[in-house]
Amino acid sequence: MNPYVKNTLSVIAGLLIGSIVNMGIITISGNIIPPPEGADVTTMEGLKASIHLFQPKHFIFPFLAHALGTFVGALVAAFIATNHKLKFALVIGAFFLAGGIANILMLSSPAWFTIVDLIGAYIPTSYLAGILVIKKR
Repeated sequence: MNPYVKNTLSVIAGLLIGSIVNMGIITISGNIIPPPEGADVTTMEGLKASIHLFQPKHFIFPFLAHALGTFVGALVAAFIATNHKLKFALVIGAFFLAGGIANILMLSSPAWFTIVDLIGAYIPTSYLAGILVIKKR
């Protein structure tokens, strides 16, 4: 297969699979740590209106979703890419970071979570995934 096509497919697969992991974790999070009483987390408007009710424990699964979704997506992209595996993993991290920034702009979260999420969930996990794939080979 043409390396350009394979590398492009690696990014597409990384974004798709990483997004599936992210949404899967978000979907099950309410069953493990229930949202605050009276919070409607089924819509963005409901989430915006009730975010002030959230305690730190309610941010564990969003962070895990962002970190693990990025990690798995970057792992897939680096594994599939024909060359520059770390770069392709970091591309996935950059895409997910852009999504994280957009999410924070749409939904105001506490400053501590914004900092931890933006600094810890995207680029470090994609870098780790890229390094793991390189070392495995």
